[in-house]
Amino acid sequence: MHIWLQDFRFACRMLRKNALSTIVILASLAIGIGANSAIFSVVDSLLLRPLPYPQPDRLAAVWLHSPAIGILRDWPSPGQYIDIQNENHSFEQMALAQSRTFVLTGRDQPERIFGARTQSTLLEMLGAKPLLGRLLLPEEDKPGKPDVAVLSERVWKRLFNADPAIIGKTIVLNSNPFIVAGVLQRGFALTDEVMPSETPMDRMDIFAPLPLGADAVKNRGDENYNIMVRLKPGVSVQQAQADIDVIASRIREKDKRGASFGMHVVRLQEQVVGDVRRALLVLLGSVGLVLLIACANVANLLLTRSAVREKEVAIRTAMGAGWQQLVRQLLTESVLLGLLGGAAGLLVAQLSIYTVRAMNPGNIPRLEDIAINSTVLMFTFGVSLATGILFGIAPVWRAIKVDLNTSLKAGGRSGQSEGGLHLRRHSLRGLLVVSELTLSLVLLIGAGLLIRSFVRLQSVPPVFTTDHVLTMEVAAAGKKYQDDKDHKPIISFYKEVESRVAHLPGVVAEGLVSALPLTGEVGWGGINVEGYTPPPGQELQADQRIASTDYFRTMEIPLRKGRYFTEDDTADKPQVVIIDEKFAQRFWPDGDPIGKHLWFNPKKPIAIVGVVSVVKQYGLETDGKIATYFPQQQQPDQRMFLAVRTSSESAGLSSAVVSQIHAVDPDVVVYGIRTMQDRLHDSLARQRFSSTMLAAFASFAMLLAAVGLYGVMSYLVTQSTRDIGVLMALGARSGDVIKLVLRQGMQLAAMGIVAGLAGAAVLTRVMSSLLFGVSTTDPATFSGVAALLAAVALAATIVPAWRTTRVDPVVALRDE
Repeated sequence: MHIWLQDFRFACRMLRKNALSTIVILASLAIGIGANSAIFSVVDSLLLRPLPYPQPDRLAAVWLHSPAIGILRDWPSPGQYIDIQNENHSFEQMALAQSRTFVLTGRDQPERIFGARTQSTLLEMLGAKPLLGRLLLPEEDKPGKPDVAVLSERVWKRLFNADPAIIGKTIVLNSNPFIVAGVLQRGFALTDEVMPSETPMDRMDIFAPLPLGADAVKNRGDENYNIMVRLKPGVSVQQAQADIDVIASRIREKDKRGASFGMHVVRLQEQVVGDVRRALLVLLGSVGLVLLIACANVANLLLTRSAVREKEVAIRTAMGAGWQQLVRQLLTESVLLGLLGGAAGLLVAQLSIYTVRAMNPGNIPRLEDIAINSTVLMFTFGVSLATGILFGIAPVWRAIKVDLNTSLKAGGRSGQSEGGLHLRRHSLRGLLVVSELTLSLVLLIGAGLLIRSFVRLQSVPPVFTTDHVLTMEVAAAGKKYQDDKDHKPIISFYKEVESRVAHLPGVVAEGLVSALPLTGEVGWGGINVEGYTPPPGQELQADQRIASTDYFRTMEIPLRKGRYFTEDDTADKPQVVIIDEKFAQRFWPDGDPIGKHLWFNPKKPIAIVGVVSVVKQYGLETDGKIATYFPQQQQPDQRMFLAVRTSSESAGLSSAVVSQIHAVDPDVVVYGIRTMQDRLHDSLARQRFSSTMLAAFASFAMLLAAVGLYGVMSYLVTQSTRDIGVLMALGARSGDVIKLVLRQGMQLAAMGIVAGLAGAAVLTRVMSSLLFGVSTTDPATFSGVAALLAAVALAATIVPAWRTTRVDPVVALRDE
């Protein structure tokens, strides 16, 4: 123990003695280790840490899919749920649930609250416990019981001031009375990632019963529910899938579904992670490469320092120090550097996590759970220790190979005895620099591909305007909007809202739509087309949106044929529809769709009156289904998006617009107030985050590689002072010597670039799913990045080369 303490003290003195190089080393390691710790904390939260529910490995969800008609994931119906419940042999528990938006009234201001109608088993499966009152009861899964509500602890505090007497009281949700049955313990969370819905939601705060009567098995067309299950002990997902496949085949025959109809059993953890897994693994691999580059750079710095300390090592050896003692001392220094770099890296990691949250990538679930916990601390310690050993190997190897006689005779100039302008005399340093250049080129190409992909994505026209457009969601909840079969109150409400908003100063146009682009709203269904008979069991699926008369003009969606909706398209007139160009091209590529008909079941013809451009509904990188638009007066909906185009900055009008809506009905909830520019910006968050992170890692890697090359060439010039003096004494001109140094440096760069291009051609294939409009071997990116790195390498070599012109041959030879 005393020996290790002595080595530690000596290491501290050496680090203080070389304060400048120590600071450079610690800064490099802090960024390398910190970035690794930050990304690992994200990976730990999403991929390694189990979901916060009991036995999460046994939790799963059941989804429908029909690839032949373009449906890769669809929500099941109550009838299908009952079929699975009666016939499965794999599930210990099951629950049917449906996400809902509740409007709480009876207060000064109506409140929108996300929640779910669900069977009692859902909360039990997810381990929910009551803080007050109780959970949902099994008898409430059947019709005939009063409506009750279980509140989250969060909404209980926020809206009810943590009133313990809330149990048993009645609250009004969507104009219906609900008795508060319980309040959940703090910490329970059910989010849209765990239970996805057609309407994107935040955390769910209200849970109400979902009664299923005897006739629920006949409800097979309402595919808008979630099925959550717990597998029986010992049953794998693969076994459950085989079980579900048999049930799906029976449903396929019973419901006359297409041959591709099936069901997927998806582990809940995989559902939450979604498509973010590959992006995270790419980033984790990238920061790993950055750390390797940092290690190579630090190893080069320590090699330079060890060259200066050769005489010290020789004297200690001559005095009887064994090679084990030298190795222990040098490794103590490098491990100490690694651990100090790791400690600084934790600060970098914390700052990085804060930055990630501020960037709000949009595609990272459970973002609030990402933190520096004990697992991340252990990871950082392990990486720091391994890093210290890794970059300490090269100096240790050099120290073991020190020639005692040569070093002592050199009188402190031992480094010059091995001088010369030939890289083979410094092969280890050269190899480290080539490795840095290779890895940095791989990162630069990966970043370049993502950046080019992001730029191309930004250039995709959304086919609607985003300039000066204010949007918001409006929920006209209440009995007066529910009970009228002709929906006249809903139509009247929205017509009055449009009229009032249109007269506000600065408003150019306004319109309503059921699913605004870039909001994640999903709405599709089966439809029939005149003159088209689908293959047996394969109904035609189309996006279905409801739009008001002025919606297309407000969003500046171009009309290609026919007309927009008019005020005459009312409920008492023949039904009409507008389709998009994708729809028209599919069924009437050489004809005119105007006047043709669509219909739902039962057959009721709907005349096509217009064709509009294809809108990028779900994102600039996504091609949606064929789309249909129905007039709001003929197919009214209680919840609509209001879009308002203004003559100037739109955000400032939000309060005036909301005031006009509440002047029509004060109990209507208005939420989600955003400009279309903000929605477009957020829709690109995932691509922006990935490209920004990888570009930052690649830039740091390139900087480290340039510093490494500069250090090697500077050391080469310093060690070759005598050789340079001899050359100049023999008549060599300064330009000749500069060319000689530049050639040596560019040889290293060329080797690194060639190896990097080969490595990138292989490794970038894993990024294919992250790219848009760019191949993984894009020639422009590969050549451009290679040229950039060559230019950086040339710049890093020029300064050491220029220093050779200051060598005085007389002084250099006399010093020897």
